[in-house]
Amino acid sequence: MADCHTNTEAADAMFARYGAAMPDFGHWNATLATLMRHRSVRAFTDRPIPEGVVETLVAAAQSAATSSNMQTWSVIAVTDAAMRANFSAWANDQAHVKQAPLVLVWLADLSRSERIGAAQGREMITLPYTEMAMVAMIDAALAAQNATVAAESLGLGTCYLGALRNKPQAVAEALGLPAQCFPVFGLCIGWPDPARPSEIRPRLPQSVVLHHERYDISQEAAGIALYDERFTAHQRQVGLPPSGWVARMIERIGTMRGLNGREIMRGALAALGFPFH
Repeated sequence: MADCHTNTEAADAMFARYGAAMPDFGHWNATLATLMRHRSVRAFTDRPIPEGVVETLVAAAQSAATSSNMQTWSVIAVTDAAMRANFSAWANDQAHVKQAPLVLVWLADLSRSERIGAAQGREMITLPYTEMAMVAMIDAALAAQNATVAAESLGLGTCYLGALRNKPQAVAEALGLPAQCFPVFGLCIGWPDPARPSEIRPRLPQSVVLHHERYDISQEAAGIALYDERFTAHQRQVGLPPSGWVARMIERIGTMRGLNGREIMRGALAALGFPFH
């Protein structure tokens, strides 16, 4: 493990993520380098995914933590062009969804537990409770993040696709999902197009998100103001309107438009077998 202070790669990566607010990181290795290089890729080449990659990514996903080893998630690997075109349409016509040769759809899957109980003649009485739905969604997210890091370590680009939740019932029908199986999000995977590179997006200073012993907002306002300036500069750098991060949060969270139709989510979840007792 290398000392971060003597490692140019580490210093460059930390500055790309935090700018002048970069923390005293301390150490560096190849795993940290992969994590710190993460960026959302929205431009892919037509190079296919090699055989065995999906299975490798799922092996990495299955190596993630899972609550009580219940393994309440599943994943569907989608390469079919017509299905990816449907995903794109349901996700506000995002072009890279059609372009990526692979979309992994991560599922909160309690249906398998139901089938296990049925095979043993037992009613799985806790399945309708909110806790179990939360467990399944957290399990799916942990698994997907492991797969993301694995994909990026192989040189692949990734982009999460939360917009599948715009049409969860349509996605469920298209994929033939059983009851108690919910599409939490997709993950677009492919080879990044070098002609249209993506940039590392800056994150909030650690003074805003890292608390010691007790929750403390004494540095929050200053940290957010500093970040807003840096985020605005980043928007200019990548050719986006320089609206700033705070304005984006107001638009995303302070207006109904930000939900993209997902205000019906509770009803959709109930229709898919998650009643939330």
